[in-house]
Amino acid sequence: MLYVLDLDFHEGPRSLAGGLLVGPAGPVLVDPGPASALAGLRRGLAEHGLGVGDLQAILLTHIHLDHAGATGVLARENPHLRVLVHERGAPHVADPSKLVASASRIYGDRMEALWGEVAPVEAGRIQSLRGGEHLEVAGRDIEVAYTPGHAWHHVSYLDRETGTACVGDVAGVRFAPSEEVIPPTPPPDIDVERWRASLDTIAAWSPARLLLTHFGTFDDVGAHLGRVRERLDEMASLARQSLDRPAADDEERIIWFRSRLREVLAARLGAEAAAAYETAQPLEHYWHGLARYWRRKAS
Repeated sequence: MLYVLDLDFHEGPRSLAGGLLVGPAGPVLVDPGPASALAGLRRGLAEHGLGVGDLQAILLTHIHLDHAGATGVLARENPHLRVLVHERGAPHVADPSKLVASASRIYGDRMEALWGEVAPVEAGRIQSLRGGEHLEVAGRDIEVAYTPGHAWHHVSYLDRETGTACVGDVAGVRFAPSEEVIPPTPPPDIDVERWRASLDTIAAWSPARLLLTHFGTFDDVGAHLGRVRERLDEMASLARQSLDRPAADDEERIIWFRSRLREVLAARLGAEAAAAYETAQPLEHYWHGLARYWRRKAS
């Protein structure tokens, strides 16, 4: 079986999800979230009669702290735990110092409160992935695909038994009952063309449902992926327009982009629901990632 664990992150319930796969050889966790949400993770495991010591492996879609920050703490608590991650992310799981330094430049003195401890994992317990693997994890048949666009080290996992594709952030942010979806585009790795190709990769799996870290499972796979593609192109266009504005500095460009995107979301969702999406990720973060993408293409 596959279960969605509500990690009850700072924004409250139904903002951050972990995936729990229970196979004949034990449970596997997909994206454990940050250490600051460990209490929610433990509650979710306990609801299924499990604890951290029961976990056989952690499958990481990518190493951003909201997805993977607790990995080292969990590995320290469970000495038998294996960690599977893309080969570009593996060195940062073994030594997260550069990852923490980069995040600290963004979050400053809020780092500890937001994410909690980010601990290393012994290199010998990390299995590097490239995409294309067929894994047997805890008795489950898991396929791996390389799905960059949101991050260079992003992978997705397909659990064939349930037909569920665990897609991290590459299939966007969506809060039921809304059909609205937003592709999260923080720096530094945004690549629109590769993101589109990753959506094609997921569609080619023909999954029965998608598991999104933000938040939950959705069965309308084709329509959902189509909306991700449309929103990605729309947001990239807004960022490009902001960069083309005459006599504007970056602060003015961010204000313009944030205002336009906020208007778009409010028109589709209403102000209250739109605010929930903005809480999940400040809109200026979307601009920074897309602006870097356009500037890199122009260089």
